[in-house]
Amino acid sequence: MMEQVSRWLQRDPDSATKAQLQQLIDSNAVDTIKDCFSQRLEFGTAGLRGKVGCGPNRMNSLVIQETATGLGHYLTKTLSNAAQRGVVIGYDGRTDSKRFAHDAASVLTQQGIKVFLTATEAATPIVAFGIKHFNAAAAIVVTASHNPPEYNGFKVYWENGAQIIPPHDSGIAKEIEDASELPITMMPLETAEEKNLLVWLKEDYFDQYRQAINNQPLLVNQTENHRAVSLSYTAMHGVGAKMAEQLLNDNGFTQVYSVPEQSMPDGTFPTVNFPNPEEPGAMDMVIALAKERQADLACANDPDADRFAVAARTPNGDYQMLTGDQVGCLLAQYLLTRCDKTSPLVGNTIVSSTLLEKIAQSNNADYYQTLTGFKWLTNVAMSKKEDNKPFLFAYEEALGYAIGETVWDKDGLSALLAFVQLASELKGQNKTVWDQLELLYREHGVYLNSQRSIALDPELPAVGEKLRNSPPLTIAGRKVEVIEDLKTLKRTFSDGRSEVIELPVSDVLVYHLSDGARVIVRPSGTEPKLKCYYQVVEPFAPDEALNTVLDKASESMSMLISEHQHSLL
Repeated sequence: MMEQVSRWLQRDPDSATKAQLQQLIDSNAVDTIKDCFSQRLEFGTAGLRGKVGCGPNRMNSLVIQETATGLGHYLTKTLSNAAQRGVVIGYDGRTDSKRFAHDAASVLTQQGIKVFLTATEAATPIVAFGIKHFNAAAAIVVTASHNPPEYNGFKVYWENGAQIIPPHDSGIAKEIEDASELPITMMPLETAEEKNLLVWLKEDYFDQYRQAINNQPLLVNQTENHRAVSLSYTAMHGVGAKMAEQLLNDNGFTQVYSVPEQSMPDGTFPTVNFPNPEEPGAMDMVIALAKERQADLACANDPDADRFAVAARTPNGDYQMLTGDQVGCLLAQYLLTRCDKTSPLVGNTIVSSTLLEKIAQSNNADYYQTLTGFKWLTNVAMSKKEDNKPFLFAYEEALGYAIGETVWDKDGLSALLAFVQLASELKGQNKTVWDQLELLYREHGVYLNSQRSIALDPELPAVGEKLRNSPPLTIAGRKVEVIEDLKTLKRTFSDGRSEVIELPVSDVLVYHLSDGARVIVRPSGTEPKLKCYYQVVEPFAPDEALNTVLDKASESMSMLISEHQHSLL
């Protein structure tokens, strides 16, 4: 290993990580050195993501330069005109993001590949927008999204505008591995600009994204009640504030109150323990501001603004977070009423609520379902869409939403605008988002979804194989009507029938139970742990109150989780 460490010291261009490694050597920090050099950060369909530090198992300048070298080689080998079409590069507000983005640009331009580089921090969807806008071969966003401050990442998009999927991930990974054995060559950005290999994306480019969102037919809303809707907003120390406020103002929303302490990019995230809107406490400041202003909504983007979260005022004056499934279903219903196409395409992931399928059916829309991850939602949408079946909307329960074809990825900025427009339209009808959610529940039933991770005894056999060898007939007293095994791509019905599942292979088991309930089990490949996703559906009688049905659904969910977990231990 020390030979590898010595070689790294010779190649590392960054004096800071070089000094960090030398200090580890001098202090004989063997365990830390082993961790930094135990493996290379794995390049996959999400690109790279990891802690910043020295060594191949960390995010640093050398890893970025080797990754960019491998990506450039793969692009020029795979796409004949990649160099001319170029690569769009942007970055978030984390401490090292700008430097990493400039490293990638210097590597690619040295290979003769044109680069469109944002002159300032940029939201992830604004960078992804540039692929189709420039007909670029790919895009890179240096971001760790909503991870803690010690992390950074290198996200890659393909020429179709979506995040990469197989076989491109493994192809790029192989080129990166080869590049780690070669000298790194780079071109100064000033030289690249002189050679017309570098185009700086400045305010006019950001305005082009802004205009594209404002002109998106699904988002052109002239409701007269805009000025009556008020909201607090936070960018969560990220890069979304300026564009979010511009889009809201462009569309007539003037009662927007931003959390000042969280409005500017700050990679240390000083006011939140974990910069993810789903985490407890992350929305405290924006909800406090909403209470102070008596706003209708408290809205948030995550730090790279590809996710959107919202809490809405309840009848008693408190604020309650909506789940990703609730936001997704509300947006789907709203957008379907605004769509003039005969059979629009809407989709979500296998762990998201199946309420979306019911909403699609009632609105004559085509519904599709994919594996977890937005890369699947958009790539599959592209393969399914047709002239008379355009892509309308997709979401995943982890607060990601895509509206139309302006950006082929989750976009928290357009989702923010659409949701505020929805609230505006409802307010004009003297209704709230909670009223609209109740209408959906009354039509289709209350769909309640939850997630749990279960630690298992490491001495016991692998639970995935155990479940496959002895499939349950009932779970929590409910009959198992269908089992979907995404490892074998086989769907088995309780009467013995079976059929092939048309999804990529994944180690996931899905149990469809009576009354619409569902249990999804994802075994961990590296540790004795399960990720479990639960759904219950509670019928809604016409004479029942919402709270009564919600209480029933919550009780059913508690029982399902408790009995299922007990059966696995």
